[in-house]
Amino acid sequence: MEKVIETKNLKKKFGKILAVDNVSLEIEKGKIFGLIGPNGGGKTTLIRMILGILKPTEGEVFILGKRMPDRKVLKKIGYMPQESALYENLTLKENLFTFGEIFGVKNLKERMKEVLKFVGLEGWENEMIENFSQGMKKRASFSISLLPDPEILILDEPTVGIDPPLMVSFWEYFKELSKIGKTILITTHNLQEAMNCQEIGLMSKGKIILKGNPFELLKEHKVNSLLDLFLKFR
Repeated sequence: MEKVIETKNLKKKFGKILAVDNVSLEIEKGKIFGLIGPNGGGKTTLIRMILGILKPTEGEVFILGKRMPDRKVLKKIGYMPQESALYENLTLKENLFTFGEIFGVKNLKERMKEVLKFVGLEGWENEMIENFSQGMKKRASFSISLLPDPEILILDEPTVGIDPPLMVSFWEYFKELSKIGKTILITTHNLQEAMNCQEIGLMSKGKIILKGNPFELLKEHKVNSLLDLFLKFR
C-alpha cells in the first residue's frame, strides 16, 4: 500500500521537556489512523510537526513522498485544529467563502453546497457562527477542512465536547471518506471511539508505545478494552 504520511524518529523539545520522543509512523492511503492517549501525551505536538507548524528538534516528516514542510503538499491536506478557527462574528457562508478564498478552492460555490450537504448544515448558511451550538461549530469547522477536497485529513480531537449522536455521525463521515480513498489522521483521548480506527498508535509521555489494529491488539494482549491495554503498557 502507498505510504501517505511517514515520520522518522521525530523529537520535539521545549526547553528541558521532551514532548515527542523518537516517533516513527507510517500511514497508508485510505486508512483512518488514530493517535490515542491522554491529554498532554504529545498528540497535538506530533501532528503540528507533521503539518510543518512546528519544527522538529530531530527527525523528518514525509507526506505523499515529499519532505515537509512543502507548500504544494499542504494544499492537499485538510486540517481541523482542536481550537475553533471560526470567525464568530461572520455567518457560516462568510466563513466558508473566507477560507475557500484562502485555500484557492475552484468552483467555490458548488463546493460549499457539496460540503454543507455532507455535514448536514444545509439551510444554516446565513446564520452567525456565534449563534451555533458547540456541535454545530464542530460541523462547521469540519466543513472548512473539507473545502479543498483534500487527499489527507488531519483532525485534532474533532469530537471532543459533542454529544454521542453527533459523535456517531462524525464517525460515519470519516468512514465514508475513507472508503473513497481519503487518508485520515485523527487524535482522541476517547478510547471507546478509537475502536472505529483501522489502526491506532497508543501514545504516552511523548512516545508511541503500541501500534496496530485495535481489535488485533486487544486479542494479542488478552485484554477487554483499550483502557486496559493502556494501563498495561503506560
